[in-house]
Amino acid sequence: MPILLPLLTSAIMLLTSERQRTAKNVVSIATILAVLVIDIILLLRIVAVGLEGAPATRAYLIGDWPAPFGIVLVSDWLSALMLILAATLALAAMIYATARWERVGPRFHALFLLQLMGLNGAFLTGDIFNLFVFFEVLLAASYGLLLHGSGEKRVKAGLHYVSVNVLASLLFLIGTAMIYGVTGTLNMADLAYRIATVPARDIALLQSGMAILGIAFLIKAGMWPLSFWLPRTYAAASPPAAALFAILSKVGIYAVLRIYLLLFGEEGGWAINFGEEWLLIGGIATLAFGTIGVLAARSLAGVAGYSVLISSGSLLGVIGAGRGQVLGGALYYLVSSTLALAAFYLLMELVERADARTVDLIDGEPVFDDEETEVRVLEQEESEIGTRIPATIAVLGGGFVFSVLLMAGLPPLSGFLAKFAMIDGLLDLSENIAATSWWLIGLLIVSGLAILISTTRAGIDLLWTPDVNKPPLRVSEAAPVGILLGVCLGLTIFAGPVMRYMERTAISLYDREGYIQAVLKVLPDKDRAST
Repeated sequence: MPILLPLLTSAIMLLTSERQRTAKNVVSIATILAVLVIDIILLLRIVAVGLEGAPATRAYLIGDWPAPFGIVLVSDWLSALMLILAATLALAAMIYATARWERVGPRFHALFLLQLMGLNGAFLTGDIFNLFVFFEVLLAASYGLLLHGSGEKRVKAGLHYVSVNVLASLLFLIGTAMIYGVTGTLNMADLAYRIATVPARDIALLQSGMAILGIAFLIKAGMWPLSFWLPRTYAAASPPAAALFAILSKVGIYAVLRIYLLLFGEEGGWAINFGEEWLLIGGIATLAFGTIGVLAARSLAGVAGYSVLISSGSLLGVIGAGRGQVLGGALYYLVSSTLALAAFYLLMELVERADARTVDLIDGEPVFDDEETEVRVLEQEESEIGTRIPATIAVLGGGFVFSVLLMAGLPPLSGFLAKFAMIDGLLDLSENIAATSWWLIGLLIVSGLAILISTTRAGIDLLWTPDVNKPPLRVSEAAPVGILLGVCLGLTIFAGPVMRYMERTAISLYDREGYIQAVLKVLPDKDRAST
């Protein structure tokens, strides 16, 4: 259903006149809400089964063809988490788009729902080739969303984005073909068994295929030096599209987590920790590049783009640095940073609208009337009255500070708890911590300070200056930001249960036997001949 509902609704949107905007908005939001409810039910079922001690991984055989011969969809702790994250971002972005952004170009709803369908398919598929198919669906939709609204800036960024991702897709296809040529399968569970039994003469070819496939994933994840395209591309997109794009780099992270931990575990043979050092070094380099970029940025769009790279670099570095407890903190950070970045992309347009140099007012009555809703600062002395702050600026300023604290990883919010969990996990990995791990820990801290410095500079310039405008702010614009920041607040308040879920998810990623059994319906026989 998370795949079919957006697909069918997008088809209906293509058959519906563009003049029926209200109906399209209602149907799109209702579809995303339905997907979110289904995802929550799926997660609750997985948790209930897991608490009973039974394997929570479930496989759905499309057409009832047995794996590995047919297409299989797989749900587990990680996929359910990513589905809910994608639906939450989609809901907030779609509500925000109803203010005006869905009207600046044609077929917004169809493209948006196809993007959600591709994301859900990528998180549920149990086959590398179908992962490629869903990658192409979400990429094709993202091309349209990036160009939605036209303009020279978007067209230029769109051409770069399309070129880079077409190259990544070509690498994905080449790597997939090489893997299939050696192993005869692309089913992830079957591949996890067969990869250890590959003859010595074919190992170099298989390693090359895996490396090429990994490059395709890392381009999407935004690892340096493959990330030159990302900051400008996300800055050119409309706010709702950019908010949804915040999870696109996490699709690359998800693919690395899923395939890397499943295929290159501790089972022995040549595949043990294959390429681990490259993830660590690449993550550190990406963190350093993102930190420098944030400090050099002179606009909120630049800060947001390089913050995406800081998020990706942190996750890649932690995945490459160690296993076990540290991975639970990384998953917690993945969710928190993605929500914070999406909220920041939505806030960014509202904050810049308040600047006299970039004001772009929306026609219509404002929700917050400045004359009625201005609030007074408490009197510090009986004879002195503080400066009055318009309610709109107060709301934007509060949301801006909240999202900055989340992105920078400052206490007491979920961004801080996530970074603390990752650093604590890195320190507990061994008695003698490698020098690279110390570099990673240092950059995790310094990158947060860099975000704080850069956003503070931009915030003072845009919000807390005498000539700031009092822009109209609609409920459809304020509510999505509130939803995303509210979820982050929930992650902070319920940090204990959330972290336990993340740690259980990390454990499930190392349960290769459980995954193989759930998909193939039998425990793998180590001496089984290749089919």
